[in-house]
Amino acid sequence: MQFEIKPKIEQFATCKEFAQAYAIGEGDLVITNRYIYEPMLGGLDLKCEVIFQEEFGAGEPSDEMAEAIYKSIRETPKRIIAMGGGTVLDISKLFALKHVSPILDLYDGKIPVEKDKPLILVPTTCGTGSEMTNIAILALVSRQTKKGLASPEMYADTAVLIPELLNSLPFRFFATSSIDALIHSIESALSPKANSYTRLFSYRAMEMILRGYLEIRDHGEDARLPYLEDFLIAANYAGIAFGNAGCAAVHALSYPLGASYHVAHGESNYAIFTGVMKNYLELKADGEIDTLTRTIAGILGCGQDQVFDELDSLLGCLIPKKALHEYGMTRDEIESFTDSVIENQQRLLANDFVALDRDRIVKIYTELY
Repeated sequence: MQFEIKPKIEQFATCKEFAQAYAIGEGDLVITNRYIYEPMLGGLDLKCEVIFQEEFGAGEPSDEMAEAIYKSIRETPKRIIAMGGGTVLDISKLFALKHVSPILDLYDGKIPVEKDKPLILVPTTCGTGSEMTNIAILALVSRQTKKGLASPEMYADTAVLIPELLNSLPFRFFATSSIDALIHSIESALSPKANSYTRLFSYRAMEMILRGYLEIRDHGEDARLPYLEDFLIAANYAGIAFGNAGCAAVHALSYPLGASYHVAHGESNYAIFTGVMKNYLELKADGEIDTLTRTIAGILGCGQDQVFDELDSLLGCLIPKKALHEYGMTRDEIESFTDSVIENQQRLLANDFVALDRDRIVKIYTELY
């Protein structure tokens, strides 16, 4: 199969319009955050069960968090409705399945992945693209790594875009989530699974995000506000692209950092991003990476050989980039992180623009350390 857009996509101006159109009520389980639900839906007197994710832990989604939420569900729901960032959306995909627990068994392939409830996903950030994918990525706490579970059974039935939800998104979360979307677009463009259809979405997402960033660089944080709908749509486009073509080494190398030091997904990808790209260029400067760097150079107005340095500079206008040791990583962990990537992230490494062997992964971590 060359290309597929699986969930139906709908867009509403407001959460109230969405709740009315979907007749949210008895039998529905809404998984979200209190700071989202109360101002947006709290006054509508909906008769659904509501679970607030933050009551089960902060930060990135984990198997322990998902187990705790699953055990708290009062009655078997008829429909799962998730409104949130990547943590809420990824966890909620599991709850649309017939068999969920033990989650480690599910991720180890010991439990069949069978969907038995409709799933509606509503992103509240402009980053993960999770509403368009069939992947749920959790930190497996006991193993100190992250792992993705992917199955056609885990696609949403509908992805709902509501730009209103981004109005109150703090700038730092806007920054880390949209950087994540940018990396999705770039990794999917370079993937060996990419094709002319997926690259339409990759490159359009890239352009929308980078042009928005230039406005922020030149005019300050509030310059993003007129572009929030564009950022939301760009993240959706990037989700379509990587849902078909896949992400690769940037995500793979970021997972041990995120799992070990509780670094937000978008930020941990940002820490790894240009290090991987520069190493790709050392290994192979022609092919799709030549198209990519020419395209980005045209948007940023720089030389093709300066693209990744210019990207670092532009992204630094959103959040400062840190060396890996600034997150707490030790030099000894360069080897153990590399082993973890090789052992646990072959699904992602299979999508690398150029194959990275163990020595090259050690080199990347060392350069970023």
